[in-house]
Amino acid sequence: MTEATIRQAAGGDLAAIAQLRRESAQEQDGEITDPGFDERFADWFARESSRRIFWLAEASGRLVGAMNLAVFERMPRPGRAPSRWGYLGNAFVLAAYRDQGIGSQLLQAVLSYAEEHGFARVVLSPSERSIPFYQRAGFRSASELLVWTPTEDG
Repeated sequence: MTEATIRQAAGGDLAAIAQLRRESAQEQDGEITDPGFDERFADWFARESSRRIFWLAEASGRLVGAMNLAVFERMPRPGRAPSRWGYLGNAFVLAAYRDQGIGSQLLQAVLSYAEEHGFARVVLSPSERSIPFYQRAGFRSASELLVWTPTEDG
């Protein structure tokens, strides 16, 4: 088991998070040349940072994993306490650091935050490969959710 430090991201982590995102994409799709990526990522991060919390895993002096939680505030309703829910996304651990407990540490940090802050639920769209990982953490299929996808014709 690799000793990792799990922490919430700070403003100075943008470049490291973008690099990890680049490495994730490269693992899935191969080498991609995209000169505008850094600017697009910085713009996205600026828009999302008010409602998205990033957790980072550091080991061996570098960023080796990340996971984030998009927070959705529920519309107030008379007679019901305010609440929120989260969408867990962009979970990734570098291949050399997988199967060493780092993903579990990241997930535990996210779920602890959600529990401490009274989230109604945390949802995600897992890859086929990650389903057993999330099931071990207590996630289950959510047949009560519906999904709409636009048609190819537009």
